[in-house]
Amino acid sequence: MVSRYRSLRTQLVIEGLLVGVFAGLVSVLYRYVLAKADDIRNAALAFCSGSPLRVAGWFAVLIALSLLVTLLLKWEPMISGSGIPQVEAEIAGYLRPNWYRVIAGKVIGGFLCIVGGLSLGREGPSIQLGAMAGKGVSKRLRRFRLEEHFLITCGASAGLSAAFNAPLAGVMFALEEVHKNFSAMVLLSCMAASLVANYISSGIFGMQPVFSFTISNMIPLGGYVYIVVLGLICGVLGVFYNKVLLMSQTAYKKIGFLPQAVRIMIPFLCAGVLGFVMPEVLGGGHNMIAALYNENGNPALGAILILLAGKFLYSMISFGSGAPGGIFFPLLVLGAYIGGAYGTAVVDLFGFDRSFVSNLIIIAMAALFSAIVRAPVTGIVLISEMTGSFSHLMSLATASLVAYLVAELLRSKPVYESLTERLLAGRNVTIAKGEPKKKSIITSMIEEGSEADGCTISELGLPEDTLVVSVTRGAEELMPRGQLKLKAGDTLATMVSERDLAAMESVLKHKVSFEAE
Repeated sequence: MVSRYRSLRTQLVIEGLLVGVFAGLVSVLYRYVLAKADDIRNAALAFCSGSPLRVAGWFAVLIALSLLVTLLLKWEPMISGSGIPQVEAEIAGYLRPNWYRVIAGKVIGGFLCIVGGLSLGREGPSIQLGAMAGKGVSKRLRRFRLEEHFLITCGASAGLSAAFNAPLAGVMFALEEVHKNFSAMVLLSCMAASLVANYISSGIFGMQPVFSFTISNMIPLGGYVYIVVLGLICGVLGVFYNKVLLMSQTAYKKIGFLPQAVRIMIPFLCAGVLGFVMPEVLGGGHNMIAALYNENGNPALGAILILLAGKFLYSMISFGSGAPGGIFFPLLVLGAYIGGAYGTAVVDLFGFDRSFVSNLIIIAMAALFSAIVRAPVTGIVLISEMTGSFSHLMSLATASLVAYLVAELLRSKPVYESLTERLLAGRNVTIAKGEPKKKSIITSMIEEGSEADGCTISELGLPEDTLVVSVTRGAEELMPRGQLKLKAGDTLATMVSERDLAAMESVLKHKVSFEAE
């Protein structure tokens, strides 16, 4: 294990290519299946419209779909929600889901939910599918725990890349949100997986960006006051979004006396009504963004606000139920409509140049993502890749930074961190204890200002029988003696028995991380 660890960086790049193929194929399949689900739903609604008997038949179909989803959730509970909290919990060592059951259940469950019209996205599930594909590769190659976590991260990167045609955003999200570590070892392997997955996705769906916004001019520096105000608005609304999202889950728990099938049926029945009243809010919301920006100009402010409110409320109803599907793309749709409403308002009230409204739509998507997910770099890169232009990085960064700071000042937790905590609290789990003879390698970077910064290895208080494999400082590997003084930026690799994983995780959390102080 130690010998393999010392050459792990090169091996991970090669394995990342393999994960990229598997994760890319699974994510592309999921993307294709959901596109067909949209077509089936739209055709069904068109067929049923105007006929009371057919409408009643469609509601019967929706009830049947909800019952099938309930059966899937009972068969494999790990397919609930977006899947990103499950991936983060596994990286932290709390969960060990069955990878092929999750892949099968998520694909089928996602298809059923989108046919039904639930306001859920494909991107979060694509990340989970990619992560499980990476785990599947690890299991087949019989890799040790640390390497498996790296390959899961590679798969998550590949999943987002294939879902959005955004390879750089896939890498950044995997590092910034999933692995929470910017080590070169993870970066290179994730890049390999993400690029391969993007090649597969582009070969099937084409190389065009997800959004076809045409931006002819950049907002001048004199107009950045509007960008700052938009960042403030998105920061506040991002905090509001997180609170309501958690409240929606709490509301469903309060009606826990009802069977799970009834709780899952609620968003499906709502979809039946909305399908004939406000069909735009059904599904992920790709059509909503297309309608927001078209050759005939932007919709009226009132129409934008109505659709924004409808999409928000129905997204809460859909996700709170625990049905398989994510919040990733629906929150980008909400950001786009916030930007569209804000742009229309400042044009009408302050005479702002109407040609810049499309800029504000894109900026608001990145800013709202930054406030909700608290991953501003990912948001900036993601929106740039989705629009096919990196020319508006400065305006995106400005609004994202402002929104991030507002969310921090209002003490709102990142949404996936809150969802992960709820997932683990609901299951009452702890880090699983393995066999004493089975070993695992754990790596962690010493953070500046942490207790470990400036202390020796012997002073860390590591569990007994822990072997310090290496201490890497920059490109230099140091001899891991007991009196070696650690510095911020050092990467510490330790081998520990799986029986002592919980104790080791506690040491790393409280001594190596500055945030825990």
